[in-house]
Amino acid sequence: MYFSVSPEQDSFRIDRFLQIEMPDHTRSFLQKCIEKGDVLLNNQPVTKNTKVKSGDSVFLHLSQPEDDTAKPENIPLNIVYEDSSLLVVNKPKGMVVHPAPGNYTGTLVNGLLYHCQGRLSGINGVIRPGIVHRIDKDTSGLLMVAKNDYAHQCLAAQIQEHSFTREYEAVVYGHLKQAEGTIDAPIGRSKNDRKKMAVTTEHSKRAVTYYEVIEEYRDFSHIRCRLETGRTHQIRVHMAYIGHPLAGDPVYGPKKVIESLQGQCLHAKKIGFVHPETSAYLEFDSELPDYFLRFLAGLPQK
Repeated sequence: MYFSVSPEQDSFRIDRFLQIEMPDHTRSFLQKCIEKGDVLLNNQPVTKNTKVKSGDSVFLHLSQPEDDTAKPENIPLNIVYEDSSLLVVNKPKGMVVHPAPGNYTGTLVNGLLYHCQGRLSGINGVIRPGIVHRIDKDTSGLLMVAKNDYAHQCLAAQIQEHSFTREYEAVVYGHLKQAEGTIDAPIGRSKNDRKKMAVTTEHSKRAVTYYEVIEEYRDFSHIRCRLETGRTHQIRVHMAYIGHPLAGDPVYGPKKVIESLQGQCLHAKKIGFVHPETSAYLEFDSELPDYFLRFLAGLPQK
């Protein structure tokens, strides 16, 4: 895999640069790649302390396992709801949803396979069984998981029809001009960086985010977001687009990242859907996690 260093990434340590470019991989894994000689900077070997410069070329070789089938692992999971068709799990910050290069173990799917004894829908294949929708590694919160293909198809249809409730809470930089509003701006791959998403009219899909301010602090705002659509990185891209990126976001936020947050301050707080078997509407709410509450508690009042 080849990457080009942008002006905004000038002077970044190479392990941090790679983690920003590949957010589903842990920094420790990427550092091991560097130690093994699998990372080259301008065709030269590097150490984890090497700093990149604007315009540099970075090469990373990732080896694939012989068997890419996800394996069951006894990982503690916070199960909010479960029945014979589906379950709702509260994913912690830092956990990858499904296996990918560099994260073939320790993912939510590995834990689900153990917990459900393999009884998960197979629509998304052996690497993402049961996964109807996903959230980023460093986003915490509620996820819905299907145990069979029928439940998966019904739940996926609700997402497609925008009848699936998804509410998030986040902390963003600055103060929004309006206490509530709608961001209706299409999202697609960034022309300047194919690893990032961006608001663009080229090869994009409609994306709609509704937001409201919960509380303002001196330099930040605590907000609630409701998704009509579910594009990749939608809230992160939309809030950055209107000039209020998420606190801690290493990809769409300011160059000086709030390292203590270890990723964006974003929590999938509420989900709601019609049960595939009973046709009853179910809605689940979760408490804000400790990292979120600690960050809010440390913010100076307005």
